[in-house]
Amino acid sequence: MKRIIALCALLLTAAAAFAQNGLKYTEASDLTLVGKLMPDTPNPYHRVDTVRFKRFTRGENAQVRMSSGISVAFRTDSKRIAVKTVYGSRVFSVNTGSYSDRGYDLYIKKDGQWTWAGVGVASQENPEQSITLVQRMDGSMHECLLYLPLFSEEYSVQVGTDEGSVIEPLDNPFRHRIAIFGSSFTHGSSSARPGMTYPAQLTRMTGLQFLSLGCAGNSRLQSYFADVLAAADADAFVFDAFSNPSVAEIRARLFPFIEKIQAAHPGKPLIFQKTIYRENRNFDTAIAKKEQARIELVDSLMHVAVKKYKDVYYIDATDATDPYHDSSIDGVHPSNHGYTLWAESVRKPLRRILRKYGIK
Repeated sequence: MKRIIALCALLLTAAAAFAQNGLKYTEASDLTLVGKLMPDTPNPYHRVDTVRFKRFTRGENAQVRMSSGISVAFRTDSKRIAVKTVYGSRVFSVNTGSYSDRGYDLYIKKDGQWTWAGVGVASQENPEQSITLVQRMDGSMHECLLYLPLFSEEYSVQVGTDEGSVIEPLDNPFRHRIAIFGSSFTHGSSSARPGMTYPAQLTRMTGLQFLSLGCAGNSRLQSYFADVLAAADADAFVFDAFSNPSVAEIRARLFPFIEKIQAAHPGKPLIFQKTIYRENRNFDTAIAKKEQARIELVDSLMHVAVKKYKDVYYIDATDATDPYHDSSIDGVHPSNHGYTLWAESVRKPLRRILRKYGIK
């Protein structure tokens, strides 16, 4: 009986807090999920169905269940927008901030442009608390885009809006489906907010929907990742493929990787990006030598690949590097500014290639 009384008291306290908070909550998966590579995962916030696709290492299995690159599109006339989460796992990185690791990043359409509106993350001690991203808005209808955490797994994501307000799914505001498979760069390591990864920035810049499958440290041209991409519903494929693998892995895996995806997606473009300059080679001669050897091998192999395989391209993100070599957080990963430079550097060559395939 004491337990029942205590439970009732707890429920009454929670109900009073909810009423005082004045928010209603909507599961994000009941709205519109944007940037999701595999739409039919049992957990809607996973990027890959790890029951269907096997052979991942333990770390890779955890990464493809992270929500990096996924956002939620909705409209609301609420004056406040909040979010609360039931996490499956959370990451506490050294080189990436809490907003990107475990938090949320909100953009709202203003004068036809996606404009940053708010960011938030729950405390380490109370991860399921409701966090307010924006408040005191004018109460008119707004189109919203909420980016999910980059390095966390979520079981539930609930969007909070004022009681009595309208919240409803927004038609996907972006066109086509362009998959990006890559390293920690694509995953978003060292970005300050989830909306600042280069795939997210490219999506807002171009209006084209980029579907991120970044796996930090684990983009090594593995055949089982090619299996995932072969099964994906995508109009084109972009790769940050040469940042993680060794020279030996690149030499052995590149052509079979291309052939497996092309067999499943004949006539679709496969666009490989040259790895950006890493600042940790500025003075470390051993790193500089290793990086240069890998770049030279990739250049030579891709020179063969673009001739050997139809619909395969190789683009150079030369302008992704700050001319003062001052856009890195840790000597490897770009800052927000660095990721903006990356997105800008590949935007035009990507669009030029994609237009050949009617992707505009």
